[in-house]
This record gives sequence, C-alpha cells and structure tokens, in this order.
Amino acid sequence: VQLVESGGTLVQTGGSLRLSCTASGGSIDSYSIAWFRQVPGKEREGVSCISTSGDSTYYPESVKGRFTISRDNAKNTVYLQMNELKPEDTGRYYCAGSARFHFPGLSSILYDSWGQGTQVTVSS
Repeated sequence: VQLVESGGTLVQTGGSLRLSCTASGGSIDSYSIAWFRQVPGKEREGVSCISTSGDSTYYPESVKGRFTISRDNAKNTVYLQMNELKPEDTGRYYCAGSARFHFPGLSSILYDSWGQGTQVTVSS
C-alpha cells in the first residue's frame, strides 16, 4: 500500500490543522497507522497511533489532549486533528502503516509502509 499525507501548512501558535493519510493500492483497514514527526537534526518522534479496528489509540504526553487520531476506513484515510499548536510542533509529519501488528505503538521499526510526509510549521 502507498500512503500519502496532506494538510500540512503554516499556522500560527494556538491554531489547528487536520492532516490526512490516504492509502492507495490497498485497503487501509488492514493497517494500524501511526503519525511521526521529524525536525532536521533531531530524532523522529511518534505523536499518535491507532489500531486496525480504531478501538485503541495512543499519544505521548507532548501531544496528549491536543492531538486526536481517527480513521475512516470507507474513505481509506486516517486523520490527525491537531489543536492548540505550538512552535515545538513544527516538523515534517509522516504517516506509517503496519500490516503485521494490530497495535504496534510508536516503535517506528514495526511499521513497513511510509508516506513522503507533509510539512507543518507553527509560527510564534
């Protein structure tokens, strides 16, 4: 499956964005999905994940209460709603899919399919 992210843009501190991860060449409902972000010179950071069924989600403390991951399997898409954005949320956001695990968490090595990313920039 190929994953394509969209929705990244420049936004002011306190603003909101919704990122989309759309699958092609396969059905996204076979994949658990995670969102990661990366800033040049820093390690990649997982910011959310959702199980294949959608009944389990996980967020690290850095985004808990501000980010929400959801999936619409009928649209072959997973979303990341980001509210109360901060400058430290700036980065390139990638979605990743795992067909092997129902709910792999935020360990990037467990994900097999990656998109090209979408840039999110939060201005102060």
